[in-house]
Amino acid sequence: MGKGHAVGADMGQESIMERITSQFGATTTALEVVAGHDLSGRTAIVTGGAAGLGLQTVRALAQAGATVVIGARSTAAGEQAIAQIEPASAKRISVEPLELGSFASVRQFAARWGHRPLDLLINNAGVMATPQGLTQDQLETQIGINHFGHFLLTLRLIPALEAGARRSGHFSRVVVLSSGGHRLSPIHFDDPHYRARPYDKWEAYGQSKTANALFAVELSRRFKDRGVVANSVMPGRIRTGLIRHLSDEDLARFGSHPRQDTPPPGYKTPEQGAATTVWAAVAQELEGVGGLYLEDCAQAVPATPELRRSGVMPHALDPLAAERLWTLSERTVAN
Repeated sequence: MGKGHAVGADMGQESIMERITSQFGATTTALEVVAGHDLSGRTAIVTGGAAGLGLQTVRALAQAGATVVIGARSTAAGEQAIAQIEPASAKRISVEPLELGSFASVRQFAARWGHRPLDLLINNAGVMATPQGLTQDQLETQIGINHFGHFLLTLRLIPALEAGARRSGHFSRVVVLSSGGHRLSPIHFDDPHYRARPYDKWEAYGQSKTANALFAVELSRRFKDRGVVANSVMPGRIRTGLIRHLSDEDLARFGSHPRQDTPPPGYKTPEQGAATTVWAAVAQELEGVGGLYLEDCAQAVPATPELRRSGVMPHALDPLAAERLWTLSERTVAN
């Protein structure tokens, strides 16, 4: 199992002294990653944990002994999801209402949590390629939910994450779901909400996924000394509820037939897609390591023209852009 660490800044991203890898890979499942880990006494929050990758993440963490809280738009959907999980694990899972498109809902969730120690925050929920729209706080839907909602949630839970680190003696971890879609766009700081330019659903998705990766970079820089680190994750190509806004033409573009029951070549199952998230949450080789973009249970390599579907672009790890996004985010959630 390879070990290493990333230090310094080089060409807008952290230079890799020794790339962090693992014994796992693209076809590994979340349950295989968590096997042998004992998370008894640890507490996790998983946003969007009622379906898809989130549900598989919840199942794996709970099976390893963690107490898991699902943050879901519908508590009924969360309860139905818990009913799908083995009873021995399900008894450690609960659900709380959370609407990431509403700062009021996020603040209420965090207020209910208070300063109870928190070890893992999995920012899993998200939307993709939605029609143009606005959140309750008048932000473009995709970056509003995928980034700004999670930014506010994480910021409000920092005291709980710090308490978790003090209690356990280990770093508390934030895992942020990004995507290879970050290749589609950097952050358009001059107009992130498309108030003065034509809307493009894929560009909007891309900048939201770049924001997820940059958030992990800056969060780790600011809070590592206080026991909290964050990494972003590319789960892979998976057919989940995330595709609900895609047309048949969109699906064909990605090699996926809308009525195809089995994953097309190059796609992962939800169990495989959740593996890198769980690895980011439990891997010993990532203890105290933050600001990385992970895929296939390893630190991603830099993207190149030859790597069409893997690797990370420099703009998603740019520390200057990460700091600028943090400043914008603080201003946005304060309104």
